[in-house]
Amino acid sequence: MSDINKQVDAMIDKIRPYILRDGGDIEVTKIEEGIVYVRMFGACEGCFALDVTLKQGVERLLLENVPGIIGVVNV
Repeated sequence: MSDINKQVDAMIDKIRPYILRDGGDIEVTKIEEGIVYVRMFGACEGCFALDVTLKQGVERLLLENVPGIIGVVNV
């Protein structure tokens, strides 16, 4: 596992408890050319706040803490 994967996983582990608390979950499916592809589960599927969670939560955290990450996409 590369260093960037470890850093992304560590950041996802920090935010996961908040997502779990609301009945959802998140999984990183791949990291390619600076884009982190994630799959949201549970209550996150179809949630009106999904875009906010991804952009202002997950993406913001990764952009600020993992060099080389340029975005997050839900698959």
